[in-house]
Amino acid sequence: MADSFDLIVLGGGSGGLATAFRAAHHGARVAMLEPGALGGTCVNVGCVPKKALWYAAQLAQEQRLAVDYGFASVPGPLDWEHFRQLRQNYIDGIRHRYATRLAEAGIQVFAETGRFVSTDTVATSCGNELRATQIVIATGGRPRRLDVPGFDLGLVSDDIFALRTLPRRIAVVGGGYIAVEFAGLLRALGSEVSLHVRNRLLLDFDAELVDALEESMRGQGISISHQLKVAGLHHGNDGIVLDDAVNGECGPYDAVLWAVGRVPNSDRLDLDAAGVHVNDMGHVVTDDWQNTNIPGICAVGDVTGREELTPVAVAAGRRLADRLFGGQPQSRLDYTNVPSVVFAEPPLAMVGLTEAQAREFHGDRLHVYRSRFTPMQWALTGHGAISVMKILCVGDDERVVGIHALGAGADEMLQGFAVAMKLGLRKRDLDDTVAIHPSSAEELVLMS
Repeated sequence: MADSFDLIVLGGGSGGLATAFRAAHHGARVAMLEPGALGGTCVNVGCVPKKALWYAAQLAQEQRLAVDYGFASVPGPLDWEHFRQLRQNYIDGIRHRYATRLAEAGIQVFAETGRFVSTDTVATSCGNELRATQIVIATGGRPRRLDVPGFDLGLVSDDIFALRTLPRRIAVVGGGYIAVEFAGLLRALGSEVSLHVRNRLLLDFDAELVDALEESMRGQGISISHQLKVAGLHHGNDGIVLDDAVNGECGPYDAVLWAVGRVPNSDRLDLDAAGVHVNDMGHVVTDDWQNTNIPGICAVGDVTGREELTPVAVAAGRRLADRLFGGQPQSRLDYTNVPSVVFAEPPLAMVGLTEAQAREFHGDRLHVYRSRFTPMQWALTGHGAISVMKILCVGDDERVVGIHALGAGADEMLQGFAVAMKLGLRKRDLDDTVAIHPSSAEELVLMS
């Protein structure tokens, strides 16, 4: 006989945990299957350890800036092993707190994989069967691997956090979030970085600000090449050599990071046994309510391919649990105006439409406001670090449809503006707001 639950959650990452906790809060009997570390990608090999590295990179930059300000100090290298242990202790603490909260909530955790045997039954890797009226797929994703010779000579993003030393020379292959973030922070920490991009950087972000970011990255000493066509990797006399079918051999490097996208963890779930549809990329297909094509089976997070961001998975999971178990039949996540940040050097933040999208949707009704300046922190020493901000407005009442910010502090300042956009922000609302001076954020309320 199968053990019965109200809800089975496949996956103990951000989306799965959020769904399980909220459902248990509403009184549901919940089972969770997670064969790996609690917290999934975000906590263990994603947002958390990446942001820790980013903080270290910021401190490295500030050491150098402090000398320019007049402090009698000499910038020194990061004690990599000391930092690695600090970071791991922090991650271990998060995992421990999750385990404690799961036990307190009465959620039964199975440290096993699961696969569907029918629309309401999941078999665990130990041979047990679990049954529930509701099943949520939240198994996340993993780094994409390329079928090219020598791929395993390189690293994927998961491997970066296991490094015991900082690579002296590293090539980063890719042009998305992961590629841009690691290129910037590794350069700030002292690596010689070459970024190899197939087309252009950060396709989902505003082109003007991406161009400014690329200019800044080059100014930091990052070598950037476009039109890459990877043919493979091989060992050379002095390191790893990248074979580029367009530009020829590149290198040698001490390490190569593959940052060529992610794939969903849907291939080992036996979804066919339940009749759940996936698209050509393997993402579980869901509607606006996180429903799959099979009643009683839903999906949240990266496995769906929709806005692959931790806060999106958390928000979708909580709203789904509210709908299924909390007596809130209209509860669902609104995927419009989701803010996001690339923790580049400097950070790039956005919410809403890019200028290209806004022009396509709104044509001549679009009004663009922009500001380009050097933040005071850098200008004091004569550095030419550039910040760029842009506001996109539509119609006679100038409703704001996009806000973009590149520069120090952009990651923190845009959260509040995202709230304002959700509430129907107009340009006149910004004009009526008194600026905080001197600050970079004031530029967003002073554009004319």
